[in-house]
Amino acid sequence: MDIARPSSLRQKRLRRALAGLVGLTLVGLITLGLSRLRPAAPSVDRATVWLDTVKRGPLIREVRGLGTFVPEDIRWIPATTEGRVERILLRPGTAVKATSVILELTNPQLDQELQDAALKVQAAVASLENLRVQVQNDYLTQKSTAAAIHGDHLKAQMQADMNQALADRQLVSTLTLRQSQVDAEQLATREDLAQQQLASQEASITARLAVQQSEVDQTRAVLHLKQQQRDELKVRAGLDGILQVVPVEVGQQVAPGTNLARVADPSRLKAEIKVAETQAKDIQIGQHAVVDTRNGLVGGRVVRIDPSVQNGTRTVDVTLTGDLPKGSVPDLSVDGTIELERLANVLYVGRPAFGQEQSTVGLFKVQRDGSASRVPVTLGRSSVNAVEILSGLVVGEQVVLSDMSAWDAYDRIRLQ
Repeated sequence: MDIARPSSLRQKRLRRALAGLVGLTLVGLITLGLSRLRPAAPSVDRATVWLDTVKRGPLIREVRGLGTFVPEDIRWIPATTEGRVERILLRPGTAVKATSVILELTNPQLDQELQDAALKVQAAVASLENLRVQVQNDYLTQKSTAAAIHGDHLKAQMQADMNQALADRQLVSTLTLRQSQVDAEQLATREDLAQQQLASQEASITARLAVQQSEVDQTRAVLHLKQQQRDELKVRAGLDGILQVVPVEVGQQVAPGTNLARVADPSRLKAEIKVAETQAKDIQIGQHAVVDTRNGLVGGRVVRIDPSVQNGTRTVDVTLTGDLPKGSVPDLSVDGTIELERLANVLYVGRPAFGQEQSTVGLFKVQRDGSASRVPVTLGRSSVNAVEILSGLVVGEQVVLSDMSAWDAYDRIRLQ
């Protein structure tokens, strides 16, 4: 017969409790250790990222933008008078001379005004001739009167002189002498007044003829204007070049100032480059530029910077200093690169996909084991394809320049 042993049962219970406690302790320690482990670094295919090596040396700062060729000499031809489009002789794309007639207008009212102006000129000229004859006759009459008074004055003076000689011999009375002297003095006064009137008459003639002549000139100016307006009904190019636009149709009524055609000189082109407003702050007049027409490169220089911003860009005009490549025509799409400055000895690397100049960004630096760790890098001045490094990297180190936003949650990646 078996008898239970109480001491053995108690020992088993103690061993089980101790084993359970040890197991719980091990599970807790393992859980704590796993929670403190860093997450595994994700793997990235090396062929899918863009790597570049940090270098030191000269750096040319440039900005780039898209643009088009625009003629430097553009002439819009406006209508100088109201009219109706009668004929369009030339169409866009035609080579024209300055005297080439592009289209013709008609204006019957202008023809009537031209005829009226011609008649007014004839009337004004006839009035001028009539006035000239009239004033000439008046002048001759006044001159004749002055000559007669002058003759009477001479006679009176001779009589006075003779009476004076006779009076000295007491052959003529004193009263007679005095009368002859008074007559001579009176005629002298009249002669002086006649000469003044004659001079005034001459001045009056000049003034009256000038007034009438101004009226003749005015009517002739009106006639010249009407003739010019009639001649301009034949709309001419006014510039050697290519006819680009004729924005009117036959039969259309146009008002003064309406643009009838546009002519441009295709041999003189400039590039209008659109540069991002954030990159345009360092552009200055006179800076060197290179324009890529995709059929060749041509040099130029900056001549104008648009002060306003449109759609996030500023327009920079570049005048070309070299020969145009073949196929260069107005409105051709081009790429423009503007040289800002040359830095002699700086630390630089390729421009990353994100990050602005004068800022601090996180870049993945390639380690010796093939992984890449995120490090803070302070950027300086930037160019089109490169950026200055102020701190965070040294010469010879490799960094990832691609967009790594998909791995923002990781500070380390493995490059495979």
